[in-house]
Amino acid sequence: MADDWRQAWIAALDELEADVEAVERMIAEEHRSQELPAATPWTPPPGLGPLPLDLRPRADFILTRQLEAARAAALAITANRRQTAFAARVEVGTAGKGIPSYIDCAI
Repeated sequence: MADDWRQAWIAALDELEADVEAVERMIAEEHRSQELPAATPWTPPPGLGPLPLDLRPRADFILTRQLEAARAAALAITANRRQTAFAARVEVGTAGKGIPSYIDCAI
């Protein structure tokens, strides 16, 4: 019984770790060559019970990685938005000013 409980927690932590690894790969831009499905929120398997004490360090480490991945994703989104805004200004060459128009007065 205790071994089943421990194995259930190991499987649950494996699932969480796989999710954070997918986010870390996306942040590292490996996602350009593949399409990834939308993430689904993690829910613990039914009847999992409390976390075994010997798995606490692994769970804490996964949590730390999740928080870091979330921070890195937020920074990447912010940088992407800034780059997009900059590119929009450069392409037009106006930096927010109106586009000049020319009138042929020779007629």
